[in-house]
Amino acid sequence: MTLTGTYSRALDEKQRLAVPKRLREQFGGDQTDSLYIAPGTDKSLALYSPAAFDELARKLSQQSPNRTDVRNYLRLFYSQAENVPLDGQGRIRIPERLVAFAGLQKEIMLLGVQDHAEIWDRENWERFVSTHESGFDDMAAKAFE
Repeated sequence: MTLTGTYSRALDEKQRLAVPKRLREQFGGDQTDSLYIAPGTDKSLALYSPAAFDELARKLSQQSPNRTDVRNYLRLFYSQAENVPLDGQGRIRIPERLVAFAGLQKEIMLLGVQDHAEIWDRENWERFVSTHESGFDDMAAKAFE
């Protein structure tokens, strides 16, 4: 299922994030009791269902391990990625190292982005949007080439 939507959220004092029911359903609903969280791009975090994470791992395994940049990326990505359980209230706990990686403060944004969700610090997301939204039409044209 394609993940969509933008959700304003807050981290609690234990670095827990409530994943909205609609997004949990897009991840697989009651069949999904955990998600994978990993470093993303542009100072964000990526959140994957187990099936989407397995598909990503399959694609990454096709890259050449002889290239230094690929090896370094794989080391950094997989060493930081973690399977996190969803608790009874639909929350995940974000590991401290990933909170620091993304510069997360209390107010965050959770975005559905096709096969994964992204977690952004609210200020970083607002800065990203203000920087890039004026080029949306050009990006759309390139995306459909």
